[in-house]
Amino acid sequence: MATPRPADGFKLISENRRASMRYTVDEVIEVGIVLTGAEVKSLRAGKMELGDTYAMVLNGQLTLINAYIAPYKYATGPKVEEKRARRLLAHRAEIDRIDGKVSQKGLTLIALRAYFKDSKVKIELGLAHAKDGADRRQEIKRREGDREARAAIKRRMH
Repeated sequence: MATPRPADGFKLISENRRASMRYTVDEVIEVGIVLTGAEVKSLRAGKMELGDTYAMVLNGQLTLINAYIAPYKYATGPKVEEKRARRLLAHRAEIDRIDGKVSQKGLTLIALRAYFKDSKVKIELGLAHAKDGADRRQEIKRREGDREARAAIKRRMH
């Protein structure tokens, strides 16, 4: 018997946790992705890494670069490269808008997470700009301050 699907049709495959530490995301975009059958099977098993993954507009097409999808061990067809460039699916107007923002404002297009949405693989891209060292240190200080405040409140309650 097949495994039951979530009621809302959403299943997370992979998430880029480093993105929030390295970048400040300004806008989020959902796009589709072109995959082979064996790659989809591998994604159903959760075998994807988005660590250093980004997207670019190449020859008028949105392309995902450096995304690792582990080879499906039961695949019989031709082997595909694990980190090959994969085409992303979006409307032409959206691709043109993204291309304009990336080229003019110096933004980067990074992959935030990959998930199944009603049995289709979707990639969530973020238009982001890199944080500099001062921004990172400031965020770490803020988190430590919040943690200390929660600990102090907890001590007072007990």
